[in-house]
Amino acid sequence: MPRYDVIMTGVGGKGVLTAGLLLAQVGMEQYKNVLWFPSYQAAMRGGPCECTVVLSDDDIASPILSQTQTLIVMDATQLKDFQDRVKPGGLLLTEKAGHKEKIGRTDVKVVQIPAVELAINMGDGQASNLILLGAYIQLTGAIPLSVMEKELEKKFAGKLKALNLNKMALNEGAKLASKN
Repeated sequence: MPRYDVIMTGVGGKGVLTAGLLLAQVGMEQYKNVLWFPSYQAAMRGGPCECTVVLSDDDIASPILSQTQTLIVMDATQLKDFQDRVKPGGLLLTEKAGHKEKIGRTDVKVVQIPAVELAINMGDGQASNLILLGAYIQLTGAIPLSVMEKELEKKFAGKLKALNLNKMALNEGAKLASKN
């Protein structure tokens, strides 16, 4: 199996670390080596945060990536600081809302998803992280979507409303990504 690495970035309280952890947990069922490396400031809510996830059957030399195959930007305020960390030919997956400047990369595939708007329309803006995670899974094939759905069923056992919302968000992200 190939190696998949992704950096997810945004602001605290928006589900960046949760999305990364979910991906890593599911990845442990699919790959020999998995890394989840979170980084955040002391003011967790509203402060910049990021996490690195690596899924690989080969050894993972370091948790620090200077460049990544895929960058997921969950908050437009983080785009400027992170966009150069995507390898040429890589994927830049970003929340569509809040972009004031043009994305300055022409050597990567850029996919913008209106995740916050969609999540609000679903009834909970917090689900935008699952929309972007679903898009990532669809675009990269790093893990099967059905395996992520099973992980959500474990995580939200007994919480039917939250489970349905998160599964709907995950699948909506995958559906939007398949159009790109």
